[in-house]
Amino acid sequence: MKFSKEIKVGVITVLAIIMLVTGINFLKGNSFFGGDDTYYAYFANSGGVLPASNVIVNGVIVGKILSVDLTQDKDSLKKVLISFNIQDPNFKISKNDIVQVGALDFLNKGMTIIPSDNILNGFYTPGDYIQGEVVVDMLTQAKTYIDPINKKLQHMMGSVDQVITSISSFWDTTATSSLEGSMQDVKLAIKRFGNVASEVESMVVSEKQQLHRVLENVESITNNLKLSNDQITKIVGNTQRITDDLVTADFKKVVGDAQKTIQDLNLLLKDANEGKGSLGKILKDDQLYNELTNTNKRLQELVEDIQLHPERYIHFSVLGAKTKGIPLTKTEEEKLKKLLEENK
Repeated sequence: MKFSKEIKVGVITVLAIIMLVTGINFLKGNSFFGGDDTYYAYFANSGGVLPASNVIVNGVIVGKILSVDLTQDKDSLKKVLISFNIQDPNFKISKNDIVQVGALDFLNKGMTIIPSDNILNGFYTPGDYIQGEVVVDMLTQAKTYIDPINKKLQHMMGSVDQVITSISSFWDTTATSSLEGSMQDVKLAIKRFGNVASEVESMVVSEKQQLHRVLENVESITNNLKLSNDQITKIVGNTQRITDDLVTADFKKVVGDAQKTIQDLNLLLKDANEGKGSLGKILKDDQLYNELTNTNKRLQELVEDIQLHPERYIHFSVLGAKTKGIPLTKTEEEKLKKLLEENK
């Protein structure tokens, strides 16, 4: 079967158009035959990425960036919207994954997806919008560290310049003359110090003989002390022996008597605590305490009754009347009156 030239030209033209469209899509980042999953991500800035940049997961290219556009979200904040596709049918983006754009190495830039082990929140579906992060490249980090250092160096250089200017202004003819005057004062002080040293030397020469005599006297005193050393040692030994005799003669006996007294006191307190002896019975015997209390109570009642009714106990005979009650002698009456007065 033969085809005409027109049919051949038409078929070739259609194939060329299809290849052209497919090639353009491929250059844009789509797969050759299409059918890729497309996602969208928001970023604060583009991070320097361009369309057709790679999307990398663990160092493997899984997609391409399709477009980089400046948009405005619902909060009226200008952000960058990047659309990208995933060409690997076996890879899905988890909702816990981190999407970053920026420098992949020193030369290339693109998008990096950091997978997460936690997939409990599920996966994004094609067409979803993801909030991404911008990776700060090494040059930006270096600039961040270098800028403060540069400012400090500039400030330090200004300070050094001020110091040099101050030194230059100080080092004029007036400063030179002041410095020369100071040097003259130093020379004069050294000269005076030399004069003082000469005077001290002459005084030492003049007093040398007297100093020699003083030293001789000191030496003779030390010799006398050396000769008397044995006698001083004997005196100290006798004194020590006398003090030892005093200590052994007096204090040992005193300590022994004190120890015996303490032992007797401990025995007495022990017997009293156990109820032995008169003191122990007084401390431990409740009956004695009760009897003394009752006796005291009865004595108080007797005194009160005598105060109220003295005629019951004391009777005086008038005109030879018969004496009633208990007859008391004069001495007993005085004792009774004294007892009543003390208990008023």
